[in-house]
Amino acid sequence: MTPHIAAKPGDIAETVLMPGDPLRAKWAAETFLDDPVCVNEVRGMLGFTGTWRGNRVTIHGSGMGMPSLSIYANELLKDYGAKTLIRIGSTGAMQEHVKLRDVILAMTATTLNTPSSGIFKDLNFAPCADYDLLSAAAEAAKGEDCTTHVGGIYSSDVFYDERQDLNEQMMRHGTLAVEMEAAELYILAARYKARALAVLTVSDHLITGEALPSEDRQSSFGDMVEIALEAAFT
Repeated sequence: MTPHIAAKPGDIAETVLMPGDPLRAKWAAETFLDDPVCVNEVRGMLGFTGTWRGNRVTIHGSGMGMPSLSIYANELLKDYGAKTLIRIGSTGAMQEHVKLRDVILAMTATTLNTPSSGIFKDLNFAPCADYDLLSAAAEAAKGEDCTTHVGGIYSSDVFYDERQDLNEQMMRHGTLAVEMEAAELYILAARYKARALAVLTVSDHLITGEALPSEDRQSSFGDMVEIALEAAFT
């Protein structure tokens, strides 16, 4: 046990999918895993372990934002021996050619600040995905009925961002989308010699103002979960 995860030794699989919303973790586990068992519910952050095509998988919520994700990713990697962490979550498009329901595979994650920033001091560390996972996800996406983009994203440390000038520069430099967790995930994976990837579904658009209704988000996220699972075990 750790301060935030009550799972017993052996309860957590080496491959962990991490949605931000704990209820999405529950939905994904019940939808995609065989015989899912709840292994954590401390502070309402649900985690489930089951199997997918005979492979053990844990699906565990990360909470919203990099500070919350950092807590769970640190404990999963350091205390429970996780080897592969894949974020599955929503994102806001920052390019016109990226549409609602598209899937983004985050090759890199630009950020202003993460919980790990202090250890780098003046260095601008470049967080990136594991290449084998990224390549496998890109291949898996070909079998899904969705448009997929591979490239850089922006991990913001605030939700109510009033830096329009910064968003404009992200768009100008080809950043595909914005979310709030991937950069810290990639940094922690590098630190612990693990694999990490963010597979994201576009739920809203910063340019057009479009957004998926809440009832449509869950049904649109199935492709993302399938891609993540396929990538993990290719």
